[in-house]
Amino acid sequence: MPEQRPPVPPFTEGTARRKVRAAEDAWNTRDPQRVALAYTPDSRWRNRAEFLTGRGQIAAFLTRKWQREHDYRLVKELWAFGGERIAVRFAYEWHDDDGRWHRSYGNENWEFDEHGLMAHRLASINDLPISPGERLLHWPLGRRPDDHPGLTELGL
Repeated sequence: MPEQRPPVPPFTEGTARRKVRAAEDAWNTRDPQRVALAYTPDSRWRNRAEFLTGRGQIAAFLTRKWQREHDYRLVKELWAFGGERIAVRFAYEWHDDDGRWHRSYGNENWEFDEHGLMAHRLASINDLPISPGERLLHWPLGRRPDDHPGLTELGL
């Protein structure tokens, strides 16, 4: 039986929102192997200027990412959806080895297979240096609490 990752397409507004939150929750674990399981075995990515194919490359990329992006906290928000596609915008905060904080902003276009696994991910991301006092994403590492503001409420 093929792997299933509900909700599956075609997406409604409600199922698209659940899919976005599930992705946010998974990425906030910072567990590359767990996150990679949400993608098809041959998933194709463009992340900034890096091109990846398959779960192995995705997990290796995420391992490198979270080795240099410390105290990572991410918020995603549904932008648009239709059929098997979802567009999101996101922001995440992190600091480097020298303690310099950044807020990274981006947009992603996602395409899913019939089992709800992401087959294609296109991500455009920009980094903004911020001071510790400018941070907006405050919660213990892990899942963003339900009462923590989202991007719109934060004015991001």
